[in-house]
Amino acid sequence: MKEFLATFEILFNNAIFYYAMVVMASYVMLTLLSAIEMNGYMKKNSYLNYREILVSPLAPSVSVLAPAYNEEATIIDNIRSLLSLHYGNYEVIIINDGSTDSTFRRMFDYYQLEKVDFAVDYQIGCNDVRGVYKSKLPSFSKLTVVDKLNGGKSDALNAGINVAAKDLLLCIDVDCIVQEDAILKLAKPYLEEKYQVIATGGVVRIANSCKVEDGKLVEVNMPKNLWPRFQVLEYIRAFLMGRMAWSRLNGLLIISGAMGLFDKSVVIKVGGYDHNTVGEDMELVVRMRRYMYEQDRRFKVVYIPDPLCWTEAPADLSILGRQRNRWTRGNLETLWAHKDLFFNPRYGILGMLSYPYWLFFEWLAPIMEFLGLSVFIILVIMGNVNLEFSLILMSMVYFFSVTLSTVAILFEEMSYQQYTKGTDLIKLLLAAFLEPILYHPLTIFWAVQGNIQKLLGKNSWGAMTRKGFKENKIPIKTEQTTTT
Repeated sequence: MKEFLATFEILFNNAIFYYAMVVMASYVMLTLLSAIEMNGYMKKNSYLNYREILVSPLAPSVSVLAPAYNEEATIIDNIRSLLSLHYGNYEVIIINDGSTDSTFRRMFDYYQLEKVDFAVDYQIGCNDVRGVYKSKLPSFSKLTVVDKLNGGKSDALNAGINVAAKDLLLCIDVDCIVQEDAILKLAKPYLEEKYQVIATGGVVRIANSCKVEDGKLVEVNMPKNLWPRFQVLEYIRAFLMGRMAWSRLNGLLIISGAMGLFDKSVVIKVGGYDHNTVGEDMELVVRMRRYMYEQDRRFKVVYIPDPLCWTEAPADLSILGRQRNRWTRGNLETLWAHKDLFFNPRYGILGMLSYPYWLFFEWLAPIMEFLGLSVFIILVIMGNVNLEFSLILMSMVYFFSVTLSTVAILFEEMSYQQYTKGTDLIKLLLAAFLEPILYHPLTIFWAVQGNIQKLLGKNSWGAMTRKGFKENKIPIKTEQTTTT
């Protein structure tokens, strides 16, 4: 038995070591690619005048789609923010997805809405639209409100697509704070890229503790709560050091559901958002990409490092856990639905690099970490573990994680420098040292939990309560509990 355990320990240690080395090597490569891509982007845009896009007749038209479910406390400010975006040819479509509170009534009264004759072209399946409304006031001529039966976020977005009249679709979360020049920056790749752009995305930032007035961000602050602070660091790494690299490789698999700009014609051809997944943002991008490969059409999915959208991150661990659980289930659903992409040369970088990477390092990594830690604890209890080797391995992983987070903070400071206070940088650096010990183990647990629940057939979206951006605000339930 002892001989078996010794052999098992050697094999186990080797497997964990080499897997960790490959993961770390991939992170280093992505970091280098992100640095190259960001440097090129910053140089190219240092002399750009976005006003040329604003007044250009060639600028693509945009429909802003914002599903709303029980948003009575913030809906007026949210719409005001969207109507003040700096862009020429765009419309704002708010989809009231069967709200059970006074969301629709508040919109109806404040914006003086009236029902209009509108023949909805159901190009994409969605629940019935009860009515389409426009404002009587000329100053709100860009606004359209769609009232429909509840069906979830994907269903609401599909209803908005059926009503949209413009060329591009800006799909956003209605409770996000959108920068005024967001459409200008997201639309730019559609004008300058050599090949057809089917989707663009930008950086999403954490708005906790930030000062917001009338739906606009007026002051950036570091979150006071430790858990959102960890998420600030996490988002910087993911957006500036991950998605920028995949954009350079043209292998990006996800555009954040908080904000993404899509080619409407391609979205309609692939059937819109999938109702049967809680990871609708990733699944749509994968389906659009494979459609373009199947049509033998050159295309790009572009990511830009501009901070275009600010969202409230969960500050409560139970809510944060439900969010990460859902992300894991959505990831698994998409990978399973498109399993035929795995090392399939027909789909180019999508099949040969993006999909395998996402499978082995995004989905499998937390499972490997959980199994590794579990086996390590068992071996310690049995007194059959090489403590010296294990400590070296854990120290290596810890300091690599801290270094990666420190480089991410450096990326932030060398680019858009949203956090200008010296104390904010100190807080971020402290978070970088604490994250591997306090926060990362929780994300591993939630990921494993999400995989187990998916295997057990759980498909609910899950409720999420937000406090809102104003002080002393009563918490608001903003996410639906509809099952798909």
